[in-house]
Amino acid sequence: MTPTVVAIHIAKGRRLPMQAKDRVEVEAGKGIVGDRYHGAKHRHVSVQSRESLDQAAEIFGREVLSELTRRNITISHGPVPRDPGALLRIGDVLLEAVRVAAPCKLLDDTIGAGAQEALRRRAGTVFRVLEGGSIAVGDPVLQPDLLPIT
Repeated sequence: MTPTVVAIHIAKGRRLPMQAKDRVEVEAGKGIVGDRYHGAKHRHVSVQSRESLDQAAEIFGREVLSELTRRNITISHGPVPRDPGALLRIGDVLLEAVRVAAPCKLLDDTIGAGAQEALRRRAGTVFRVLEGGSIAVGDPVLQPDLLPIT
């Protein structure tokens, strides 16, 4: 089964609460319109897997809500490409992996003590936007050769 977008979140500024969206516009070379990283050099969009969050929840001992990780896009399942240069297409948007999104200490404050460690190696990937467009909840997620990821 092809993974799909299950949640989209943006924040207008650092440490401001994440806002859920059904659809966002994404600009090539800039990122998600209205997000705090829009216009950043490389950190345009962050993507995580709900499946990885569920694994983190088993370690952490309670649910890890998508919006509390401060990532933009949550996909239903499957691995999120981690290698720099790997491609991911979501909706109209083509993304290129820049680096692993390491969980920060702030997660222990917002989610609870131990969240940072539970999310280690499960916190997703930071991407730059090569081709803009829109991303909506329900959009399919395709990998480098643009076939569904499994």
